Amino acid sequence: MTIAQVQAVQSPSFSEVVQGRRSVRSYDPTFQISKEDMTELLQEALRAPSSSNVQPWRFLVIDSQELKEKLLPIANNQKQIVEASAVIAVLGDTEGYKLVETIVNRSYEAGFMPESMKDTFMNNTIKMYSSLPPEVAHRIIYTDGGLVSMQLMLAAKARGYDTVPMGGYNAEKFVEAFGIGERYLPIMLIAVGKAAQEGRQSVRLTVDEVANWNEFTL
Repeated sequence: MTIAQVQAVQSPSFSEVVQGRRSVRSYDPTFQISKEDMTELLQEALRAPSSSNVQPWRFLVIDSQELKEKLLPIANNQKQIVEASAVIAVLGDTEGYKLVETIVNRSYEAGFMPESMKDTFMNNTIKMYSSLPPEVAHRIIYTDGGLVSMQLMLAAKARGYDTVPMGGYNAEKFVEAFGIGERYLPIMLIAVGKAAQEGRQSVRLTVDEVANWNEFTL
């Protein structure tokens, strides 16, 4: 059996990952995720889609126990902050378009974009995103931030880790305490680690209750 075949046998199916993901709030405080594995996890999350491939997401990985203790009162003393292996702050860069040139040039060099469209696409994208009204730009960034956050949580589950997305924190105090620049929007915190207690199961509305075909009548 090849290495690829062994990995395929060991890796959970996408259905298993989706069905098995829970919002876990109790973690094993002795379990640590290595920087190497965390880097690979983030690399998988970065495959998420974004508007015009601007990729405005930025991350602050907080795995220092001292800094997690600092974050604890800012996050309403939720115990997962200090128990999880790390807390990932997902941020949105309102000046993310400044890296469009880098992204487009790498796409061209990789053979993913023809030279005939490289400069036009790059110039048009930079012009559009740099001139968007703040409320429009922020809406796009929050959408892209949600996409990368969900991908990160599913990638973590596929690796055997557990997560919980957190919006219950004081964003103003967070950016002040951790020196986050004004150009960055706090989107959410994600605790990552090994569950000490399984997340509570929950139910979902049925497809019939949330979806229509061709005519919206809900």
